[in-house]
Amino acid sequence: MAPKRLRRNSPFVTGDGIQPAAPTTSPLLRAPTELNSDFPWDEFDSYWYYDHNYKTLRDDDRQIIQTVRDFFVTLDPSSHRHGIDVGSGSNLYPALAMLPLCHEITLYEYSTSNISWLQREIQSYSPSWDAFWQLLAVAPLYKSVDSPRATLAAVAQVERGSIFDLPRSRWDIGTMFFTAESISSTPAEFQAALRSFITSLRTGAPFAAAFMEKSLGYDVGTRRFPAVAITVNDVENCLATNTEVLDLHRIGLTENPLRNGYDGMILATGRAA
Repeated sequence: MAPKRLRRNSPFVTGDGIQPAAPTTSPLLRAPTELNSDFPWDEFDSYWYYDHNYKTLRDDDRQIIQTVRDFFVTLDPSSHRHGIDVGSGSNLYPALAMLPLCHEITLYEYSTSNISWLQREIQSYSPSWDAFWQLLAVAPLYKSVDSPRATLAAVAQVERGSIFDLPRSRWDIGTMFFTAESISSTPAEFQAALRSFITSLRTGAPFAAAFMEKSLGYDVGTRRFPAVAITVNDVENCLATNTEVLDLHRIGLTENPLRNGYDGMILATGRAA
């Protein structure tokens, strides 16, 4: 029997509330320009990125965390899972979202500067992450974790590697936030990165993945980094053949956008095929 897949055509979550999905035109037919290997990822300013993106809890991240939390609380907490967060950068909330479900979490990262930041941060994470945890801890599953700071230090490990080289069918649960579309301006590399993530999970493994919608690239400190201007349809088309269950959510621009040059955020949750 073919694997069952679910697509919610509506609603999508937006900054103004629940709205039906609108047809989108894929920009992936644009000619590829810059490759992932063209950029100095080891010089990525992790502290600047953390300060700009995660030092305070934004409303769009709040919406994403609530949706991921409500999906993960439906899972069996007694299973001993090895989780992976791909392209962690200087973002801990995907790992925190998996915390009560995992006996081990791999933070999989390529940039040496991000690796150094992660190795320091997971030892005793900064107070700014408390607001993120409080949002998760609304649910009893998360509230049952006595000390999330100490628990993360005990179960998380940082592993260096390229998203394109992930082993197949290794992890039991996975997250990937703002990575596949933000490492290249080449559509084929976005597609390869997303497929590499989803196929690194075991059959039936739950996952959550977030993306910037129609991103034109982004600045980190004084450096410019690339992006592929993806749409909801691009995410669905890439994940469709590798998932048993797939739900898509769109978070529109808030009153205080993170930066110029994007249309919102996309969240995919489901189970790997």
